[in-house]
Amino acid sequence: MSLAASRAVLRHSKFAVRRAAFRNASTTSEAAGAAKKTAQATSKASEGLSRVTSSAGTALGKAGKFTANTLGRIGGRTGRLIGFIQSLIPPTIYYSKVGLELGKIIFEHRKMSPPSLATFQAYFQPVLNGLRHPATLFTQTTTTSSTLQPASILNRVRNLSGPQMASAAVVGAEVLGFFSVGEMIGRFKVVGYRSSEPAHH
Repeated sequence: MSLAASRAVLRHSKFAVRRAAFRNASTTSEAAGAAKKTAQATSKASEGLSRVTSSAGTALGKAGKFTANTLGRIGGRTGRLIGFIQSLIPPTIYYSKVGLELGKIIFEHRKMSPPSLATFQAYFQPVLNGLRHPATLFTQTTTTSSTLQPASILNRVRNLSGPQMASAAVVGAEVLGFFSVGEMIGRFKVVGYRSSEPAHH
């Protein structure tokens, strides 16, 4: 190859390398620009969302204060009822949150799972059928009334196994214990009721 031809090839390859570098630089700068625009749009969207949230929060707060002030001006029995209901709202919210968290803890530690859709359908199917066809409610009561006959109940009690009787006794003892504790709390006394009159023996 001659010297002139090699110079021409070398010159052409330099231009090709420069063009490729310029092309890559331009696509890289375009990608960086697009990423910057996306980041700016995201930041503007988050700023707008925070502004809307804060303005909605202040608007709801003002509306709540206005409603509370308006309801606070009502007097008489209605005012006392509204005040009583308003005083019940914070403890109700608090104890519902506590109950929800306690339920979550029990749910996780017991490794419980929610019932399946088939279980729900099997449980509520008679109710739905009764709502769709009310006449079926009366026909079902006549068929199930035979299970409530004293003879069938007595047969069920006779056919109970030992573990079933033991579990029934435990449940009965628990119910009796809860009832007794409730009575003691209601009377504010372990035995008997408080009265202003002296006891007669």
